[in-house]
Amino acid sequence: MTGGDSQAVAGGSARHIPVLVRRAVDRLAVRDGGVYVDATFGAGGYSRAILQTPGAQVIGIDRDQSAIARGADLVGQAQGRLELVEDRFSNLHLIAGTAAVDGVVFDLGVSSMQLDEAGRGFSFRFNGPLDMRMGYAGPSAADVVAHAGERELAAIIATLGEERHARAVARAIVKARSERAIDTTHALAEIVARVVRAGDSAIHPATRTFQALRIFVNEELVELAAGLAAAERALRPAGRLVVVAFHSLEDRIVKNFIAERSRGPAYSRHQPEMAVAAPTFRPLTRRPETPDDDELAANPRARSAKLRAAERTDAVARAANSESVLPRLPSLAAVMRGRA
Repeated sequence: MTGGDSQAVAGGSARHIPVLVRRAVDRLAVRDGGVYVDATFGAGGYSRAILQTPGAQVIGIDRDQSAIARGADLVGQAQGRLELVEDRFSNLHLIAGTAAVDGVVFDLGVSSMQLDEAGRGFSFRFNGPLDMRMGYAGPSAADVVAHAGERELAAIIATLGEERHARAVARAIVKARSERAIDTTHALAEIVARVVRAGDSAIHPATRTFQALRIFVNEELVELAAGLAAAERALRPAGRLVVVAFHSLEDRIVKNFIAERSRGPAYSRHQPEMAVAAPTFRPLTRRPETPDDDELAANPRARSAKLRAAERTDAVARAANSESVLPRLPSLAAVMRGRA
């Protein structure tokens, strides 16, 4: 995936190249007979790498039906070792069923294929409908732009896009939509460009706004927190969790999840009877791994990638709790109800 890479969010066409794939597969410790979940199938790069180990089996998940359709050839080539499921990865523990899996890998963000399809509305390089949905259900980016209040738009753009001019952008959007609907990528990009100057940056002024709307529309951070908890439930003892993140907010959620889940009981003389859950993971990467110079030369979009990995213990999975790791923002449902 291309994730939070600033140019990749809405940038130019490029062949999809999986990032840190070799290191991710090494961290998974793929073995003959093992069962692995590729939680973000995309173009199938991670699945292909896992399937290179004879006997390894893969469950590939993607909410994008186009990605599932494109993977049909790989399913045939795998001769029964690859199953593709169109769904959100937050359901991976249900998809895996009763069989504990040996590894789960996440490659977060948006794919090059999605960016390069004008009709998907992820990129302002093409003029197309302001959609941005990874799946084909639920509110689009155009719906959010039309319904969110100025304060909510500013919060979304500032938090998820890290845009310093978020208030000015939100104000400009509200003013423009009072005159006509903002329903194309070029229309939104032009509005943002009027209030955010490019300066000396190579990044288009609308990049951060597009990134923020994409993350919000697809509930990517909510989905990530739920997906990590689902992986905890699905993994067998000694199973591996590997996550490649591109956006600082994504990486922070992964870092905090692994840190919190790998903490041992903290006993207190003031609360001697307090029950504290045992660690469910053991960190394998104390610091995130990043692409080397050779990978960066071959794939510039890899420059913001960070890989973190952990190994499952035999402790009982904890209850999912995403409130502590997610930024405070109105929910997508609340925005669409006009109650944000």
